[in-house]
Amino acid sequence: MDEWFKDWFDRDYAAIYAARDAEEAAQAVAMALQVAPALGRGPVLDLACGTGRHLAALRRSNPLAFGLDLSRDLLGLADPGLRPWLLRGDMRALPVRDGRLSGICLWFTPFGYFTDAENRALLARLRDLLAPGGVILLDYLNARHLREHLVPEDERVADGIRVRSRRTLEGQRVIKRMTLTRLETGATRAVTESVRLYEPAEMEALAAGAGLEVFARVGAYAGGAFDAARSPRWIGFLRKVV
Repeated sequence: MDEWFKDWFDRDYAAIYAARDAEEAAQAVAMALQVAPALGRGPVLDLACGTGRHLAALRRSNPLAFGLDLSRDLLGLADPGLRPWLLRGDMRALPVRDGRLSGICLWFTPFGYFTDAENRALLARLRDLLAPGGVILLDYLNARHLREHLVPEDERVADGIRVRSRRTLEGQRVIKRMTLTRLETGATRAVTESVRLYEPAEMEALAAGAGLEVFARVGAYAGGAFDAARSPRWIGFLRKVV
């Protein structure tokens, strides 16, 4: 499989998704702490933390929270005060000992990038990292909502970049192909996002296969129970089966 994520998460990505801001992150973290108070104490990993917007919000409640991301560019854009708490690495090879984490957060769909086998292996590895009572937060797409509201094509301008996007469902993946054009220079660039589209029942089966159980499901960053027909997100809270 093409590892598109190794090249895409850079300064252009940060500019294009700038609307996903600190205010949204603070709302999401507040919801998570209400559902899973374990995330507010002990070492908690913000996995694929990007520029650290969720980590900054979480650390206001939990000073032991830290982040990891593969992108040098996104880590470099983090607030300087966060940098002692940031690591660079691949989530498939985490530099953490088993049984040490109170929680792991995966915000804004950093799951489903890999093959099914790799996705299963990742969940199993995350389970092993949890201490007793630890929690995994998995912020993911609501497959039904995405299919029913998919916008095939659109165009917008963000930070001096014209973004033309085309979205398709191909097999079991949702693919977003973008052409970025810098308005100042006319320079263009093509980038792709590809995520495995798991149904909620498939997500729960993946969790069970990894020795995890889903104990809560939320449908939006503002909170509220998951509704397959209406919720924009499937935010699952998972714990280790003992």
